[in-house]
Amino acid sequence: MQLTRRYLAPNEPDHELIWLSVSLGSLGLAAVWFALGLPWPRCVFHDLTGFPCLTCGATRSAIQFLHGHFIAALRWNPLASAVLCALSVFNAYAVAVLIMQSPRLRIAHFTSAEKIFVRTLVATFLAINWIYLLAHWRKFS
Repeated sequence: MQLTRRYLAPNEPDHELIWLSVSLGSLGLAAVWFALGLPWPRCVFHDLTGFPCLTCGATRSAIQFLHGHFIAALRWNPLASAVLCALSVFNAYAVAVLIMQSPRLRIAHFTSAEKIFVRTLVATFLAINWIYLLAHWRKFS
């Protein structure tokens, strides 16, 4: 795997603009949703089994994160909290490169072994997070 820094090629997707737009659009949609007093999302898995799913607590974690209560966000869902931290860093990077029209970071030469490693790492993080959520399932009731 090689991390490169280069300008966008003609007709290359602008991932920074796309994902920053998705991120800010999702935040805006969620803000409108809760401002209108619409019902909270329900977890079908939790409703059927009484146990938390892989993402239980992610909405509450996001709300705590956006209010600046980072420890509370971490307690609700550690993986969601980590993803929100990474998303915040990416959004800051995206805004910076879009404003300054600078070269973009891209991953090149991603071998199949590295792809397998990343998939295994993601599955491991999901499993560890679910074990944490199952160990603390009473707070989701």
